[in-house]
Amino acid sequence: MARKYFGTDGIRGRVGQFPITPDFMLKLGWAAGMAFRKEGKCRILIGKDTRISGYMFESALEAGLAAAGADVQLLGPMPTPAIAYLTRTFQADAGIVISASHNPHDDNGIKFFSSEGTKLPDDVEAMIEELLDQPMTVVESAGIGKASRINDASGRYIEFCKGSVPSGTSFKGLKIVIDCAHGAAYKVAPSVFRELGAEVRVISAQPDGLNINDGCGSTHIAALQAEVVAQQADLGIAFDGDADRVLMVDQYGAVVDGDELLFIIARDLQERGRLRGGVVGTLMSNLGLELALAELNIPFVRAKVGDRYVIAELLARNWQLGGENSGHLVCFQHTTTGDAIIAALQVLMALKRRGQSLVEARSDLKKCPQVLVNVRLSGAVDPLEHPSVKEACARVTERMAGRGRVLLRKSGTEPLVRVMVEGDEESSVRSYADELAKIVAEVCA
Repeated sequence: MARKYFGTDGIRGRVGQFPITPDFMLKLGWAAGMAFRKEGKCRILIGKDTRISGYMFESALEAGLAAAGADVQLLGPMPTPAIAYLTRTFQADAGIVISASHNPHDDNGIKFFSSEGTKLPDDVEAMIEELLDQPMTVVESAGIGKASRINDASGRYIEFCKGSVPSGTSFKGLKIVIDCAHGAAYKVAPSVFRELGAEVRVISAQPDGLNINDGCGSTHIAALQAEVVAQQADLGIAFDGDADRVLMVDQYGAVVDGDELLFIIARDLQERGRLRGGVVGTLMSNLGLELALAELNIPFVRAKVGDRYVIAELLARNWQLGGENSGHLVCFQHTTTGDAIIAALQVLMALKRRGQSLVEARSDLKKCPQVLVNVRLSGAVDPLEHPSVKEACARVTERMAGRGRVLLRKSGTEPLVRVMVEGDEESSVRSYADELAKIVAEVCA
């Protein structure tokens, strides 16, 4: 069924605009509590990133859950994947994340995890949506839920991350710079890498509620590039606001994206006989990744854009590794969802085993020129169905004569149309992308 509130990654929008309002969050908490409770009670974990509105929505969700008879355990600021892990290990009925991931502070959203630390099944989302349209009730006073705080949540997750690499692993001698995006990883990420022996320089780890993702992190990587070069570090690691995405920077300041990180991890798993099946990418994955994996005889398939679809494809094929070029990487051999810290550790282990620098490890993947242009979506017209847009896409595809591809898609998290063109010659690819973006913008105007 069509979702009324849930998108591809939970419920997200501008703070103060429906549905990202305190009254809706109160009702959402109640609906979730009613959907998850078993035999009259349930226990739900709530975590959040560092944006200022998280306090407001945490309180509203807590009140709604309590009204439904659900006990609440508060985690405070924690990476999204940490909440998935803790939901599973605490045997809670569900986990709730208050975050808008890589978006600015004036956006926020809600993600849910099941008791197994996975995305919610469609039928549970449908049940919550159905309850949201019903009048809110309150259980008998004796059955109202209680709230408590889990004080050792960070320590538990740090040990989990360290446990994803072999016992006794040391990164001594490795100098890295970590950009925490003033987000949810600002405490735990530096601790993980320092406790494993690396020399760590940290930037963008002073959240004030308003600076999350602001000119920093995986979506604004220039600050990390400059710092890696200035510090003469071996590499840099950039997280997004809720630490489910990771990009890296090599010693010369060049960005290493999710496709390249996925290749490094996949090759390492294959060399050790630990790669189950193949690799799942997305429609946005660079053609170079597909070709490089083919050279290694590693199967590769594309899912729709969004970690939800990558995970669904992995589960359907019983594979364990997939991800997006944005840096959302899923390592099922260690966890149940995209986890930036876990993925970064797998890359560092691959480098360590091969005795390679990041520059050397990425060299066997030759990326095809790919240009992505974002066009602001406005009005009621669907540009993807507009005749002039379809004609332009067909015209560009014909001009590339089998040496490239065109992809237009709506973002699942922002009001944007993403125009992607990929081919074997950069200037032509950029020209085609700009041409298509201009036509989309005219349709959207």
